[in-house]
Amino acid sequence: MARWVALLRGVNVNGITIRSADLATLFRDLGYADVRTVLASGNVVFTADGEAEAITGAVEQGLRDRFGYDAWIVLVPHERLAAVVEQFPFPSDPDRHDYVVFGSADDALDDLLADLTLDDDVERVARGDGVVYWSCPKGSSTDTVFAKRAAAARFKRTTTTRNANTLRKLL
Repeated sequence: MARWVALLRGVNVNGITIRSADLATLFRDLGYADVRTVLASGNVVFTADGEAEAITGAVEQGLRDRFGYDAWIVLVPHERLAAVVEQFPFPSDPDRHDYVVFGSADDALDDLLADLTLDDDVERVARGDGVVYWSCPKGSSTDTVFAKRAAAARFKRTTTTRNANTLRKLL
């Protein structure tokens, strides 16, 4: 059995509310083991047999059936998550927030960065393996150039963003 991290997109925002206990129950009902939810923002660590595509499909369908919303997830092998966190390219700073944008498709991440012009004094962005690293000043995570681009509807089904502190809790 492999260890996985499911990152749900758009949970506990915009009227889609799922309690952590109910989310964990769904994963157990799908036959997954060692289920642990982290925070109330759609993060589930679990073990499962099978290929990523089949697991992703089962989880997304389970979320749709049980909670009645158009669900999308990004599924990450647990050991890959550790490498993503370790490879964060920007220095930590108490006045900044560090984020990682995960993509279910590399071309979506490439589109996210295409023709992007940033003020490096405000925010920093770098492409990683299957992710985009992002650092911005505290209090500006919804109004920077990159934040506005990442929030665009065209990325809704293919990307999800997590704070680096949250990712450390998933390890």
